[in-house]
Amino acid sequence: MTVFYALDILGTIAFAISGALMAMNKKMDPFGVFFIGFVTAVGGGTLGDVLIGKQPVIWMNDITYIFLIGFAVIIAIIFRKKLKHLQKSLFLFDTIGLGIFTITGTEIGINANFHPIISIALGTMTACFGGVIRDILCNEVPVLFRKEIYATACIFGSISFIILYHFHIEQTIVYISTSLIVIAIRLVAVKYHLSLPTIYSKN
Repeated sequence: MTVFYALDILGTIAFAISGALMAMNKKMDPFGVFFIGFVTAVGGGTLGDVLIGKQPVIWMNDITYIFLIGFAVIIAIIFRKKLKHLQKSLFLFDTIGLGIFTITGTEIGINANFHPIISIALGTMTACFGGVIRDILCNEVPVLFRKEIYATACIFGSISFIILYHFHIEQTIVYISTSLIVIAIRLVAVKYHLSLPTIYSKN
């Protein structure tokens, strides 16, 4: 198993759990919980594959993803009472998935020989799109469209990945360090209430 594949699986599990937690928070039935977990986990990767013309998309070509998502959703359901603060748990797993998928999406762009700016855009969309689908289906304004630091964290992580990749830093170090950059930026921004400036007046 390559580091890239391992991270992709970890990100899939994290996003599946985040989707399941939000669905349970909305009091959906078991099918709804699985469906939201599924689309959250594969939404970004599916978009990335479609944009680069990869057919079939990754989860259709590897049944492991379906089993992993099912397992993650079951775990979330079983331990829902342990996760007393669902909102905090949702935030944590969403942040982990965000950090990992930013890197996997960016590397896909690099391997396809896209311009660095396109690779950054691909990494950001791959990381954010699953969460956008989750929020829309759960009747929430997507975090991406609020003033929270979300896509911005992905952009910084993606830029860091490209720089380290350019200098031929050891692969595992690049993956872990840049994923942690995204996660750290997101955690710090929420903890200290940092956000992008709004274009609207308070009146």
